[in-house]
Amino acid sequence: MRLALCTARAYAATSLSALAGRWKILCLIAMISAGCAGQAWAGAWTLDAGTGALVFTGTAMQSTRIFDSGSALRRIPRYSKDEAQLLVEYGLTDWITAIVQPSLQHIDIASPIGAQRSGLGYTDLGARARVWSDSSWVFSVQAIFRVPGTSDSSNLAAIGQTDRQIELRGLAGYSFKAGTLPAFVDLQIAQRYRLNGPPSEFRTDITFGIRPTERWLLLAQSFNVLSEGAGTTGFGSYAYHKAQLSAVYALTPALSLQIGGYSTYWGRNALQENGLVVGAWYRF
Repeated sequence: MRLALCTARAYAATSLSALAGRWKILCLIAMISAGCAGQAWAGAWTLDAGTGALVFTGTAMQSTRIFDSGSALRRIPRYSKDEAQLLVEYGLTDWITAIVQPSLQHIDIASPIGAQRSGLGYTDLGARARVWSDSSWVFSVQAIFRVPGTSDSSNLAAIGQTDRQIELRGLAGYSFKAGTLPAFVDLQIAQRYRLNGPPSEFRTDITFGIRPTERWLLLAQSFNVLSEGAGTTGFGSYAYHKAQLSAVYALTPALSLQIGGYSTYWGRNALQENGLVVGAWYRF
């Protein structure tokens, strides 16, 4: 009898330890945010009144490693995420652009976690307002409310995907000539408030674009996220930095196609992600 009790206690302790480890891994891999392979359509610039843009972006990401608390890489069960986003922007006036961006996602986590989720991802609702501009510079502010596509926190593949978010963003754009080639730089800083569970975040996005020919646009982008302390219910602090390279080809004056890839090159308590990006941009 004593042996049976000891065995049961040891098994329970082992199970709890494994569960705690699994939850920690889930909290780490849940730190990725929808749409972090960013948009380069308008940046700080606003659309003219009565004009609009549709930007479809598809991403396929997979990760088998995380950066731990010391930024060392270690193996985890495979985590993959496929996502489709449709960004709709419309110029309400020459200086206010309305923004709507729904998304669909499929998340798959390999055994021993073994979880999946398919369905609506985050939907972004908001607007960007131009504050000041001249022939080269533009400064804007942007406010977004992010609505999660699920509230089912019992699904392990939905952890980190169920909280409402508010994002306030400042944007600055500068267009110039790189030699004889048209180019631009877009700088953005953002405060993202996560309202239930994960910690709020400070974000910086940088985009450099250059046109080697009239039809081609080459983009180099950097996406950087720093959590503001730890969250609740097991969500710790984290940071990650991603680089993305892509090329955009203008089929017509209204329609362009994009292809590229991104990777997380450094992080702390975060996934090491590698992903493919495809897109289609349409002006109307």
